[in-house]
Amino acid sequence: MWRQWLLIALAGALGTLCRYWISGWVSRQGEGSFPWGTLAVNVLGCFLFGLVWSLAEERFLISGQTRFIVLTGFMGALTTFSTFGFETQTLLQDGQWTRALGNVAANNLLGLAAVWLGLNAARVF
Repeated sequence: MWRQWLLIALAGALGTLCRYWISGWVSRQGEGSFPWGTLAVNVLGCFLFGLVWSLAEERFLISGQTRFIVLTGFMGALTTFSTFGFETQTLLQDGQWTRALGNVAANNLLGLAAVWLGLNAARVF
C-alpha cells in the first residue's frame, strides 16, 4: 500500500511540474488575455487520458496498477479536466446524452458559481 501511495505522489509531482512548464510555455507563446496555457494543458490531458486508458483496457499494454498510478497521480496533477472529459465521453458512448449534457452543465455552472462564492466569501473575511 505504501509503495503505491509513494508512486502516486511521485507521479503527481511530475504531473504538477509538467502542468507548470507546459502552461507557462504556451502562455508565453500567445498574445492577449485568453488562458491558452490552461486550454493546452486540458486538451493534452484529455488526449493522454484517452491514450493511457485505451492502452491499458483495450490493448493491454499497460497494467491496471500502472494505469491507476498514471491516471490518478500524473493526470490528476496535470489536469482533472481530463477525468471530466473521459467521464462525459463515456456517458456519450453509452448513449446517455442527457446525463452527459447535465455533467457538462453542472460542472461548468456549479464550478463558476463556486469560484464566485469563494471570492465573495474571502472578501467578507
